[in-house]
Amino acid sequence: MARVQALPPDYQIVYKEMQRYLFKVGPIDLPDGHLLSGIVDFFEEGVAAGQGVLELIGDDVAAFCDDLVKDSRTHADIYQESISGKPGTAKK
Repeated sequence: MARVQALPPDYQIVYKEMQRYLFKVGPIDLPDGHLLSGIVDFFEEGVAAGQGVLELIGDDVAAFCDDLVKDSRTHADIYQESISGKPGTAKK
């Protein structure tokens, strides 16, 4: 979190929104993976290049996050399977 706090305020806000979104619908291995630290790396590079956070990710934070996890098994997949009753029926 110290690295996140060192980012400019707009980056911090977007990071926290991404984190909240990903913990809600993101990959089931999010706590064990390197996705969040990779986002911080990406943001640090953007700051160093003088780019605004929305220049890096676009205007839709959720769409950016969805693209990051598109090939991962997500909590949303598990929920979809639970209501359909069929494992593996959610996106792959």
